[in-house]
Amino acid sequence: QVQLVESGGGLVQAGGSLRLSCAASGRTFNIDTMGWFRQAPGKEHEFVAAITWSGPRTYYADSLKGRFTISRDNAKNTVNLQMNSLNPEDTAVYYCAGTYSPATYSLRSQWHYWGQGTQVTVSS
Repeated sequence: QVQLVESGGGLVQAGGSLRLSCAASGRTFNIDTMGWFRQAPGKEHEFVAAITWSGPRTYYADSLKGRFTISRDNAKNTVNLQMNSLNPEDTAVYYCAGTYSPATYSLRSQWHYWGQGTQVTVSS
């Protein structure tokens, strides 16, 4: 199994920034891609971003390009999500996820390992 633990959520004012981190442990050889999804109250899970261990290659939800940046530290098995220019619509629980060579990065069903989630709240 792979364990994923998120950190860095919290409350921020509109226009501010937050940095989320996710540390992977356990059988990390089972994954070659890590990413983030989010779920706002009353809404479905939404793909945010993904990054491959090799390359790396990065993928973003079109609506978030330019504001969010995903990065990784292979040596630490850690993935970070830098979120800038936050607005209240970014309020959600952010989940770290891991998988191996997904066919479609934005499909939740393609991801096999999940963290517990971290709350991000953006006040207006």
